[in-house]
Amino acid sequence: MIEVTRLDGTVYWVNPHQIEYMEANPDTTLIMLSGKRLVVREDRQSILNSIIEYRRLIGAFKNEE
Repeated sequence: MIEVTRLDGTVYWVNPHQIEYMEANPDTTLIMLSGKRLVVREDRQSILNSIIEYRRLIGAFKNEE
């Protein structure tokens, strides 16, 4: 799970495998596979870095090499 902060300051943990795509308009919006949209304070690069770190932690990259 990765930590994200909604605009109201609420902290959430999101399963990055459920993120379909991200938008920046100008706030970063995560669009989930379910269709739910989460507008977060973090910028796109921070989210991407969190996803990469999470995937390293669980060893996901070993299966992709």
